[in-house]
This record gives sequence, structure tokens and C-alpha cells, in this order.
Amino acid sequence: MNDALRSLLDLLALERIEQDIFRGESRASVVPRVFGGQVAAQALVAAGRTVPADRPPHSLHAYFLRPGDPGAPIVYTVDRIRDGRSFTTRRVVAVQHGQPIFHLSASFQEAEEGLEHQEPMPPAPDPLELPTAAEILPRHAERFLAPGVAERLLESRAAIDLRYVDEPPYATVGEPREPRSQVWFRTQGKLDDTGEIPRPLLDICLVTYVSDMTLLDSILLAHGRGGWAVGDVVGASLDHAMWFHRPLHADEWLLYDQESPTAQGGRGLGKGRIFTAEGQLAVSVIQEGVIRVPRV
Repeated sequence: MNDALRSLLDLLALERIEQDIFRGESRASVVPRVFGGQVAAQALVAAGRTVPADRPPHSLHAYFLRPGDPGAPIVYTVDRIRDGRSFTTRRVVAVQHGQPIFHLSASFQEAEEGLEHQEPMPPAPDPLELPTAAEILPRHAERFLAPGVAERLLESRAAIDLRYVDEPPYATVGEPREPRSQVWFRTQGKLDDTGEIPRPLLDICLVTYVSDMTLLDSILLAHGRGGWAVGDVVGASLDHAMWFHRPLHADEWLLYDQESPTAQGGRGLGKGRIFTAEGQLAVSVIQEGVIRVPRV
């Protein structure tokens, strides 16, 4: 486990300041706001710490309301909406400077047997055959808005080994492609069961963190845009929904298969499926984001 992963786990280990109130720290980001995956993962941790450990999350639905301040702590207030025989529901509001910045509803379920089917896993190369972020980002540093952006991107993702199957958007600026993208990812080191956040909640929260990193890439690919780091679009996440179907381990390779069915009105929709290396469909994700072309 590298230092960046330890730092990320510390970020998710929220301080309990009252029975259902938690405080989380933020970290500097490559954009002047809190990374959406961070606040979503922290909110899910807060919800999960009010639920029995044998009831992992099976879904979440969230809205990003305001840009978060990376220089200030975030307070998470959990409402215990329902505690049923099989399902538990929680609502979380994240607040900074007296204003809500994020809202999440999450549902938890105890394990049970049921009908089984899934879509097949799409073809993808072995992740170990693909270039790492440290190998690919410096090749395209001249495309970014300013010196040092590539280094800041690498630092922001140092806890996660994330590898693109095809070229990322910033590498093919001006070349529209099919609105599909695939990445393999896993944590930079093995997780253990001795931390403050029990597994499988920890694995699910880490996947939630990563799920916001690349989901809107397929929108950019459809229009040959490189992204905020290149400066040919500005954008932000609006809402985010996830369904957790089967067990997963965030420290083992996971394939994130992503596509965009539509973009319009300054917004774009991204859909994702996360598969285990063995081909099990573990997570479905949908996100809408603001995608705007800067005015000249």
C-alpha cells in the first residue's frame, strides 16, 4: 500500500462528532473544488456507519448541489429514513459554510438468494499490458492548459492504478470517436480488514470514489474534445446513481465500461458498467454532467 492510498483511506475515515453527524476533511484538487467522487464516497461512509455491517449498500442516488471548498471540512448529517427487515434507507446531506453542497440517498440490504442473470462482460485486453498513467500522461503534457497539470493529475490519482484501454480524450483532441471508453482500475496496494471502515463497505466506497473519475469521458470522445485540462470544455457532475449487484474487491482489477447515449442543452449523460476480472457484473453507474464549450 503506497502513501497515497493510506491518505485516501484516512480521508474516508470520518470523525464522528455526534450520533449521526460526521466530519470529513478535504484535499487539494486539480480543479478549484472538491472532487465529486470524494464527497460521494465520504457520504456513503457516513450512511454506512449507521447501518449494521451485514447490510452493504445496494444503491445510491446523489445530487451535486454546489462546488465544495477543498480548504474546509465537510459535515455529513445522516437521517435514518427506514430500518426494515431486509432493507435500510439513509439520507445524507453534506454541508460546508452553512450551505448544502451534496445530497445522497442510499439503500442497504442484507444478503439473500434470488434469480440470477447478467449482461456478458465486453472484450478488453489484459490490464497489465496497458500503459500506466505515469507512462501516458507525460506524453501529452504539452496539450494541457498550463505546465504542471500532468503532474497534478498524477498526484490526484496516485492511490488508484487506472489504465485506459484506448487513448484518453486528451490524447486525441480534434478526432471524434465512438462515444465509448474503457478503463481498468484497482487500488495501489492491497487492502486489509483491520481498518475503521469494514469490508465490503470499504470496497464499495472506494469504487464510488473512482466512478466519478472517467464516466464523462465518452461524451468528450464523441466530439473530439480533450476535457477541462486541455481547456476545450468546462464541466461538472450534476447527479450520480449507482447500483451494486455483486461482491467486488477494490484492490483487484475491475473493468469500467462506459458510454454516452446523448448530449444536449449543455448536459451530457454517461453510463457505466463495472465488471470483475472474472466477468461478474458488479456495479451499474449513470451520471449526468454539465458539458459546455467555453465562449471565445
